[in-house]
Amino acid sequence: MSNDIKIVAYVEESEFDTVLTGSEEKVVVVDFTATWCGPCRLISPLMDQLAQEYKGRAKVVKVDVDSNKPIFKKFGLRSIPAVLIFKDGTLAETIVGVSPYEDFSNAVQKLLEVAST
Repeated sequence: MSNDIKIVAYVEESEFDTVLTGSEEKVVVVDFTATWCGPCRLISPLMDQLAQEYKGRAKVVKVDVDSNKPIFKKFGLRSIPAVLIFKDGTLAETIVGVSPYEDFSNAVQKLLEVAST
């Protein structure tokens, strides 16, 4: 593994709304995850890749569901990994389960294109 600093930060419930609405980036990707979740570990490098590819255009964060259950329930989620993609603070896309990188990338790209029109 490289010695790069993790570019995908964990956010807590108290900062969640601020991250969605106070971010410079119009598109925010939220990866709901847990340390014990095997499939979550599979998509973690994809989130890092997404953060790198869209740096400055989209913000990627993680939420640990074990310590932030109210947020998890607020969005009606029942399983993880779950990736929610917000545009201007509004939920625009939900991807549950392990998916290929292109699913995440295409969803973000689509929202960025809408943002620039």
